[in-house]
Amino acid sequence: MMERSISRDMVRKVILEGEIIEDYPDDKPYPSALFFKYIENDPVHVVVSFDVQTNYCMIITAYRPDIDHFKPDYKTRRRYEN
Repeated sequence: MMERSISRDMVRKVILEGEIIEDYPDDKPYPSALFFKYIENDPVHVVVSFDVQTNYCMIITAYRPDIDHFKPDYKTRRRYEN
């Protein structure tokens, strides 16, 4: 996260104040979701996994989405046909 200039506080804000834009209920070993929020006018994505038995939340990754992979709303993933 730090090498991407995304602080722990930013990650916390995305999780607590952002919205889930993709849900991965079948992820293993725990279900996960992609969260989105603008932080200081920049879009930030955080993938979080959650263990319902222990109530632990695990941060998988945090990054700034780019226009090559997401539409201009930064919420909709681009789908490329082969």
